[in-house]
Formats: sequence, C-alpha cells, structure tokens
Amino acid sequence: MDKKRILLKIGSNTLTKETNQISRGKIEDIARQIDALKDEYEFIIVSSGAIAAAKQFVKLEHNGEEIKVKQALAAIGQPHLMRIFQENFRELGLFTSQCLLSYSDFENPDAKANIKNTINVLVANNFIPIINENDTVATDEIQFGDNDKLAALTAALLKVDLLMIATNTDGVYTKESLKNETPETIAMVSGTQSLLKEISNSKSSHGTGGMQSKIEAASIAQKAGIATWIVNGLKDNFITDALMDLSKHTKIN
Repeated sequence: MDKKRILLKIGSNTLTKETNQISRGKIEDIARQIDALKDEYEFIIVSSGAIAAAKQFVKLEHNGEEIKVKQALAAIGQPHLMRIFQENFRELGLFTSQCLLSYSDFENPDAKANIKNTINVLVANNFIPIINENDTVATDEIQFGDNDKLAALTAALLKVDLLMIATNTDGVYTKESLKNETPETIAMVSGTQSLLKEISNSKSSHGTGGMQSKIEAASIAQKAGIATWIVNGLKDNFITDALMDLSKHTKIN
C-alpha cells in the first residue's frame, strides 16, 4: 500500500509551547504521533526553532545588527535543535536527518532535483527529513516567513498529499469572532482569497510569520494541487486528532 505523504511544518511557538525554550515534551508528542501513524503516512518535517534553541544557552553581544545576531543564534541553535529531535525520535525507533535549504535552491533546476532525490531516498529508507532554512546564508524566513513559504515550496516540489501547518490557534478565526473575543474557526474553504479578508497582520511572540504567511503558503500549495490544513500544534495529539477530524482546524482545498 502506498503511504500518504504529509509535510508537517512546525513553528517556533509550537516547539516552545509559547515559552522561552524548546519543549522536549512537544517534540516527544510529535514523535509519538508519527510513530502511531507510520504504517499509513510518511512524514517530512519543516521545523523552525533554531534561534529559540540557542537563546536557552547564549546571549550574544551586538551593535544594533539584529539580523546578524539572529543568523549567529541560528548557527548555534540548529545543532541543539537537531539533537533534541534525534534523542526524542530515537527513543521510539524513529530516525531523523537534517536538510538545510534556502530559497535560491528552488530557483535552480539542478538543486531542486538534488533536494527531491535526496529526500525521496531518505524517506524510502525510513529516515524522517527535518528541514530548516540555511539561516547563515539566507535571511528571508528569519525576517518574515517562519518557514511557512519554505514548507509550501518543499511540499510542491515533493508533491506531498497534505501540507499541515502547526501554529498556536485552532486554524483561522473569523475576524468578527475575534472582535467579540469568541474565536470561531473557519473549518473549510476553497482557495485563499476569502481568508485574506479575515486575518490580521499580527505576529506571534517567537514566530515571524503570523497568519498572513500561512495563507500565502496555502496559496503556493494550492497551485500545486495540495490541500493545506492549519492546526493547533500546542495541543497534544494535534496530528492524529486532525486526521481523525476530532479537532477544530482550517482546511484549505
């Protein structure tokens, strides 16, 4: 039986559970769900969190060049982040691998082919690719994407069955319900145009994307014929609950 392929994008707020450090419990929760689903689904992960991981260990001096400091923090934090993934996943017999990509890779036909071939070989051999932006050479996602666009481009390149974006809300809420402080999830839409009218431009505490970049990611995925689900990654079992339709989340077809 062919397994369905899910690209799971995990933002910094999900990985830290909205605290100031990476949550091993959340990574363990993700690993446990992937282990439970591995007979039916294969997973590719796009994960933020390198900068958040570094902030647990170091405070860097700088002269107002904040983006350079973030790049340096990403370089320090990425090995720590991967180690936490590796340790928690290995306990369940799951194997991980690291892929660092940048936008320029998606503009180069040879690089695109290499990415696709490498990830397909990893997945075929039961290694879960964990992808992040190569922040030491590129700053796009540090500044305004939180890896949402990177996830969508990767999903389109690999022709996955589903792009699942984990964030800190139960999907996209209607603007009216937020005004009334009674958040109401938009359960399903066709296309992204109607959603753009519902979202605000606010950013999350650790992430740099906000809902705008998630909608833009869904638009990229839609052009490739891929559905996007925006789910609440702060909740336990968020992957399995979404797949079993037991949670409130937004499906964009």
